[in-house]
Amino acid sequence: MSRITRRDFVKTSAGLAAGAALGKGLLIGEAHAADLSYKPEKGAKLRVLRWKRFVQGDEEQWLANTRKFTEKTGIEVRVDSEGWEDVRPKAAVAANVGSGPDVIIGWFDDPHQYPDKLHDLSELANYLGKKYGGWYDVCRTFGTRDGKWIALPLGVIGNLFCYRQSHARAAGFETFPADLSGFLKLCQGLKAKGTPAGLALGHAVGDGNDWVHWLVWSHGGKLVDEKGNVAINSPETIAALEYSRELYATFIPGTLSWQDPHNNKAFLDGQVSLTNNGISIYYACKNSQDPKLREMAADVGHGAWPVGPVGRRTEFMQVTQAMLFKYSKYPNAAKEYLRFMWEREQFDPWMQASIGYVTGPLKDQEKSTIWTADPKHTPYRDVAKGLLDNGYAYKLGAASAAAMADCILIDMVAAAASGSKTPKEAAAEAEKRAQRYYKI
Repeated sequence: MSRITRRDFVKTSAGLAAGAALGKGLLIGEAHAADLSYKPEKGAKLRVLRWKRFVQGDEEQWLANTRKFTEKTGIEVRVDSEGWEDVRPKAAVAANVGSGPDVIIGWFDDPHQYPDKLHDLSELANYLGKKYGGWYDVCRTFGTRDGKWIALPLGVIGNLFCYRQSHARAAGFETFPADLSGFLKLCQGLKAKGTPAGLALGHAVGDGNDWVHWLVWSHGGKLVDEKGNVAINSPETIAALEYSRELYATFIPGTLSWQDPHNNKAFLDGQVSLTNNGISIYYACKNSQDPKLREMAADVGHGAWPVGPVGRRTEFMQVTQAMLFKYSKYPNAAKEYLRFMWEREQFDPWMQASIGYVTGPLKDQEKSTIWTADPKHTPYRDVAKGLLDNGYAYKLGAASAAAMADCILIDMVAAAASGSKTPKEAAAEAEKRAQRYYKI
């Protein structure tokens, strides 16, 4: 927990000066004067809940920006952090009981489970979109419902394949494979060399969801069709699950219980040479005091998701967005906090400090110098372009949010890949579970 007051601001002036310098990194010219602001309520105090950081600079700069807000407005802000898997249930409880943090920065389409409990942020979202080049399509999809902004996207936590380049070369690959056949051969080669892969098959909010959605979609499978009918039990899904069995055979043991932190630790410990992750693995290596990890940084590569039989990109990554609950006593203060934190002067230093761990939701943010300061950052710059959402091929809503919260796709792939169920049995069970939520 961090409680921020005016007094705290004095202690962090040096950090803010550094952040201000980083703010010059956005190559879009000087931002015009703000033409939107909200008058905070008298005596306003705010409580913000967000996910725990994987990159130290993310948290440090977020808190520095918050202190800056407090200094400017006099509004005390308490920032709490929870584990990734804990944010979703806490947000749901807050929505149901009508009490909790004013702002919760959560995941994916969670706002679509309780849109009537959230403030309309359309005015703010339209202002930011107009000022900063427009919203990426996937962020607009997640943030809006029935033409109204029910949440404010913070961005996309980029998720690519992180791998040891020297180990891939030893397995016979000079470049990262672009198709599923090549990807499987790479993983098989890594295992043969004693440097295996590992992808999360526990209830990992980011890493688990990201790769199992890609796996199913890349083969042409989908949870629901264009009319909202459950369609997961299909030949395309069976093909994806058969592939998962071959892929799982190359994994290090234990991935069935992995959540989001586990693959980071396994990679940094040298237990695996390939996993899917954000830029946090590279960040940890690059900034470590351990000479071995600093040496590893030069060997970390970032590979794009291979294309499957459908012949096009089928990527899914974690969109994170801020929700302002109607029970808040200080909605104007909260809107002003969000506006302030999303403005270029705060947002770019935050991206810089976290080396692009979160790809901004607004198109002008791709011009930030953080993406070219190091060539290993660049692959994460464009991750928001062309992403699918978890409502595919239908639409986002209470059903899509509930189905993903229930980890239907993760459990299906885990069961088939590990052999606890046949692909047909796993797909049939997923079909039954999905039908609880999709009742067309």
